[in-house]
Amino acid sequence: MNPSRRTAVAGVAALGLAGAAHAPARRIISLNPCLDAILVGVAEARQIAALSHYSREPMVSSVGAAARRFAFTYESAEEVIALSPDLVLASRHSSLATRNALKRLGVAVELFATPDSVAESLAQVRRVADLAGQAERGRAEVARIEAALAAAAPPRGARPVRALVFQRNGFSSGPDTLIDDLLRRTGFRNAAVDYGATRTTDIALDAVVADPAEVLLSGETLPGAPTWGERVMRHPALEQLKGRIRVVGFPQRLMYCGGPNLVEAAGRLAAARRQIT
Repeated sequence: MNPSRRTAVAGVAALGLAGAAHAPARRIISLNPCLDAILVGVAEARQIAALSHYSREPMVSSVGAAARRFAFTYESAEEVIALSPDLVLASRHSSLATRNALKRLGVAVELFATPDSVAESLAQVRRVADLAGQAERGRAEVARIEAALAAAAPPRGARPVRALVFQRNGFSSGPDTLIDDLLRRTGFRNAAVDYGATRTTDIALDAVVADPAEVLLSGETLPGAPTWGERVMRHPALEQLKGRIRVVGFPQRLMYCGGPNLVEAAGRLAAARRQIT
């Protein structure tokens, strides 16, 4: 490419990025299952060029049947470019090579961090809605989530229930995480903190035996298969705790994402609390 041509292309790319910051995006692609759910919740269908391939995986996605209305990608730059988006929503876990390639080609990429609180998650809902030019839809979605959280709040003065959330492979989320915030809002105390977790980590079985939580909120696996928490409770070291720890199913797809997922997550946690108390 000659220097003048290179300069012209660079100028077009810069204009495209600047325009994306102000004008509503018309063709949006999401590369992340959490962003998929937000995008479907706040954008018009005609604005969604594609979702992530995770949107078709029930264990990860909460978009469900709605995802089948849209195209999807496996996160490669070639797939994304072929769909001619004017905005790509990506997380910090999205392919760095793809993100860099898109930026070089002048495609606007909005990068989102993993939210560590309900407030951060709601801010992401508002941001995606603003990028799509759908601020009113964003406000409505935030109001729906806030109403669900209010409905799931424990009665005033209720004793917090000690709960340990077991993700796949036995990982649990410690303090300053979205699940920790959600537990507190729905009447639980995060037992992972008592076991020394500082972020998301695995919890040693001997710690659980020594100081058992009241409930294991365990990610559901395949239909008919035991949850991770149920498998753990079969461990000889934990046999003695049967009857002292209650295992309650909590879908794995609700453990990772905020946004619209908070509605179902809050409802399920409130139901679990009522079962226990």
